[in-house]
Amino acid sequence: MKFLNLMLALILALFSAVTFAQAIDLNTASATELEKGLKGIGPAKANAIVEYREAHGPFTSVNDLTKVPGIKEKTLEKLLADNQNKLTVGDVATPAVPAVPAKPTMPAVPAKPTMPAVPAKPTMPAVPVTPAVPAIPAKPTMPAVPAKPTMPAQPPSQ
Repeated sequence: MKFLNLMLALILALFSAVTFAQAIDLNTASATELEKGLKGIGPAKANAIVEYREAHGPFTSVNDLTKVPGIKEKTLEKLLADNQNKLTVGDVATPAVPAVPAKPTMPAVPAKPTMPAVPAKPTMPAVPVTPAVPAIPAKPTMPAVPAKPTMPAQPPSQ
């Protein structure tokens, strides 16, 4: 029985070694696959790689890992040395995350009707013109009283 358990453990170890020996595509691997499949990548860096990929799209080359927060040039060099020929970027043309369908566009908002033009105010002179004061008429003169008509003299009576 111990021998059977030992054989089973050995077979599982071989399968896991073969699994981990495969190349890991940075554009499709989950955080768990990155963590377990790459030497020098822990859970924090694996999550950072996946988050960066989801936010900025697929990697175009392995060197793009330096854009991930927490991975500098030296870290990448060590990662490549420890994991020779394990890192790939796969086919960049197909995104790792299925494309989100585009939102339907809203119809254009009709333009607001324009208000009719306000008629111009009549222009007023800057200083109001004071009306001319009529000249004071001269005192009216009293018409002359007609002289009393004189009676014609009566002819002497005859």
